[in-house]
Amino acid sequence: MYSDHIIIEGARENNLKHVSLRIPKKKINIFTGVSGSGKSSIVFDTIATEAQRQLNETFSAFIRGFLPKYAQPAADAIRNVSTAIIVDQKRLGGNSRSTLGTITDINPLFRVLFSRIGEPATGTMNVFSFNDPGGMCPACEGIGKKVGLDLEKFLDRSKSLNEGAILFPIFAVGTWYWKSYVFSGFFDADKPLTDYTPEEWHQLLRGKAKSSIDTPTGPMNMTYEGLLDKFDRLYIKKEGDMSTTTQKKVQSFITSVTCDACGGSRYNPAVLNCRIKGYNIADMMAMQVDELITVIGDIADPLAIHIVGSIKEHLQHLIDIGLDYVSLDRETTTLSGGESQRVKMVRHLSSSLTDVIYIFDEPSVGLHPRDVHRLNELLQKLRDKGNTVIVVEHDPDVIKVADHIVDVGPRAGIHGGQIVYEGDYQGLLASGTLTGRFMQHQQPIKDTVRPHQGYIPVSKSSLHNLKSVSVQIPTGVLTVVTGVAGSGKSTLINRVFLQQHGDAIVIDQSAVGASSRSNPATYTGIMDTVRQLFGAANKVSASLFSFNSKGACKACNGLGVILTDFAFMETIRTPCEVCNGQRFEEEVLGYRLHGKSISDVLAMSVSAAVTFFEKKDLRAKLQALYDVGLDYLTLGQPLSTLSGGECQRLKLASELHKQGSVYVMDEPTTGLHMSDTGQLLRIMNRLVDGGNTVIVIEHNLDVIRNADWIIDMGPEGGHKGGQVIFEGTPRDLLQAPQSLTGQYLLRS
Repeated sequence: MYSDHIIIEGARENNLKHVSLRIPKKKINIFTGVSGSGKSSIVFDTIATEAQRQLNETFSAFIRGFLPKYAQPAADAIRNVSTAIIVDQKRLGGNSRSTLGTITDINPLFRVLFSRIGEPATGTMNVFSFNDPGGMCPACEGIGKKVGLDLEKFLDRSKSLNEGAILFPIFAVGTWYWKSYVFSGFFDADKPLTDYTPEEWHQLLRGKAKSSIDTPTGPMNMTYEGLLDKFDRLYIKKEGDMSTTTQKKVQSFITSVTCDACGGSRYNPAVLNCRIKGYNIADMMAMQVDELITVIGDIADPLAIHIVGSIKEHLQHLIDIGLDYVSLDRETTTLSGGESQRVKMVRHLSSSLTDVIYIFDEPSVGLHPRDVHRLNELLQKLRDKGNTVIVVEHDPDVIKVADHIVDVGPRAGIHGGQIVYEGDYQGLLASGTLTGRFMQHQQPIKDTVRPHQGYIPVSKSSLHNLKSVSVQIPTGVLTVVTGVAGSGKSTLINRVFLQQHGDAIVIDQSAVGASSRSNPATYTGIMDTVRQLFGAANKVSASLFSFNSKGACKACNGLGVILTDFAFMETIRTPCEVCNGQRFEEEVLGYRLHGKSISDVLAMSVSAAVTFFEKKDLRAKLQALYDVGLDYLTLGQPLSTLSGGECQRLKLASELHKQGSVYVMDEPTTGLHMSDTGQLLRIMNRLVDGGNTVIVIEHNLDVIRNADWIIDMGPEGGHKGGQVIFEGTPRDLLQAPQSLTGQYLLRS
């Protein structure tokens, strides 16, 4: 009867309060509401999870053993779901061999093109791949850069191996890798590296040998490998992805320069000698997409007519979604979250699948107001092909194109989890909900700006697309850096400014720790003080009050749940019957602080904890969480359950107490509801009034209107950008006809 709707009955994931919904199929459905209201719990944890779980159920038990396992969402019924394609904001991974061309499958088309009509003929299509031994530059092995270990950062030559001469944490004293050198028999482990003979130095860095390590637990045979070769094999030439934590550790110890043999092109001389209309394959990979499509369009060879048409179609998709400024040789690891999401969208534009559910997580992230119409056109194309489009979004210009809107609220956390409005756009405006009211609200342009106290100079730079840019960033004020995607904002601030002024406090979009054992109390350091207070009050060890240490329930190891793995079925989570989900031993739960157990404290909301605790520094940290709008979170809520906006505000709260500092924020409105923007601005102003300098990279027009100073980059993206086209106040920006940001500020 309701096959034209997705039916949800009694959804209870996270904070949802028995939500029931009928979501029309083959329409654009936009879910909105404040950060933490329950939008993602409905869209991702309920609809997407059930669609993926049911799809996996169609495979054999053997195949299911290799697939991700999804638990059945907490709901009475979920009916009429189709196959779901999820396009989220997770950055594209990969290594230095993964580029925009490889991830979008455009590179193989170019390889076919050059193998057919390139002159002089060089060989089969495989030689036009920088990942193939037949095509890669032999000097850099197709990387384009000579990447290696920076020994000055890696080693402290004044120390011995036993004293920690190897500064890389993964090779630290006591680790297995450290033991492979200390117990190898080749070195005096107490001898400073500065005293090594040339032979010992070569053995440490480049040596290879079969050896027997005499470890404390007995001899062990192994192949000895020098530091340079081992590091190269484990981290530089590693196949597949490394964890984010390992990447950060490795990044600090490597150095790279452009390969002088291939000039950074990645290819060998024979491949570079093969040309089409005067361009070799590296030349084409280095062009901006909007220029490359013109070059490709001029190729009229009948042998290549079909492949040229396919390449043009793929390039046009990149242009349509606002990535006209990128080049195909751009490494995927350098793409922002918003750019990564748009690349994922491109892969579905040429698909002929119908009756699919496309699920998008804030696809407007990273888009300048000028480019939002491109996103809307994509959503409409997917719908018009007969698909159901579901979008979690805050941008008013995206919400306007919805066929059906679901507003979740009324507030966040325990105060949310309900449907406060369902219907069309006009109905939302008249609904009286928080979203409906703020759709018709905008911040006024700041007329009275703060006087600057001085300047922070940013020396001239031509990094990436910057064109010898140097600026003076005023201190003691709120500066917003804006411009279209790819204009050079992030390069100027995140790369050049932070490299020259590395003591700034950075609040970016990188993930916070999100295991089931991390929570707001542990992340902010509150938990350390709470444990000490419990220990002092009960005259016992503070470590008893950690569910990761002595006090943890032994039955569930402090998780609060028992995980039962049924191989090809989803893992079953059941509350621990010993501690009843409280995570601590019974003895620990008997200890009290002002009448509350440690479990009671972890179950407190931030707003309750502010009044419960008296210790000054503890209350200051709790007040910071309250001030950033996270008053509804419980101290023990796993970070893995927080939304993107909540995670970013959590990071902000941990840095609010500082004074006389420089704060750099990278699109802090990501994940924030329109009603939260005012609170964010109050926090920024509080930081500035407290003697700090705040620099914000942002597209949000309300934030731009409230800046003291604006630096507008552009005029376009890629090599058409990289210039400072405006510096001044928001009011002056309205009179800057060369600024796209100023034009959209004037229209709004």
